Amino acid sequence: MLTNIDEKENLARMERGELYHAFSPQLVAARKRCGRLVGELNRAGELSRRELATYWKKITNDSRPLPSPGVTDEEEDAILHEYPWIERPINIDYGTNIKVGSNVFINFNCTFLDTCLVSIGARTLIGPNVCFFSGTHPLDPDLRDGTNGPELGRPITVGEDCWIAGNVTILPGVTIGDGCTVGAGSVVTKVPRSSPLNLAILAAWLGNSKTNTSFDCDQNVPDCHVVAGNPARILRKIERSGKSKP
Repeated sequence: MLTNIDEKENLARMERGELYHAFSPQLVAARKRCGRLVGELNRAGELSRRELATYWKKITNDSRPLPSPGVTDEEEDAILHEYPWIERPINIDYGTNIKVGSNVFINFNCTFLDTCLVSIGARTLIGPNVCFFSGTHPLDPDLRDGTNGPELGRPITVGEDCWIAGNVTILPGVTIGDGCTVGAGSVVTKVPRSSPLNLAILAAWLGNSKTNTSFDCDQNVPDCHVVAGNPARILRKIERSGKSKP
């Protein structure tokens, strides 16, 4: 564990998508907190909708009070629509960098490496074994340096009304527009157009604050498209029916 670093600045670097140390005492403690709560959730027996929402609030550090209980299960479901349906097990790194819209479904064995913000829009369906990897590492092995070296991340954004099918992997910096479908087994990534990222990363790590470490990447997935493959490519546009939601 690395103890001789500025914890506040280290956390700010992580949140800004800059190089930071993941093995600082503060971040190790944050992952342990999340791991303990996720472990409790995964080991719990049958849970009511309200109990599941309570676990989610703890994991994501959501301080808002739950609404008053409904009389029936149907009423409870409607009242608690802002909290996701979760099929366990689920795997989460920090929990505090996940934002989920209303009426979202998360199927079995999904993984959230929420180094940076992972945002999922309302009414989106997440299939089993889907991985959201917002964290990444330098490609230079000398800079990477095992647990002593720096890491970085980029936010992931999934729009409203999406369907992310089973075994999809979504990599750092990806934005998927509203109404999209991602085919099973796809890897959704953003590939740099120009020179490798390593030199920019190294310059930033050595203290050159003027160096641009942002990804120069291809276009995000536009609204209402089907993408599939490794790497995922656009297959066709989706024509919306215009039907109102119930």
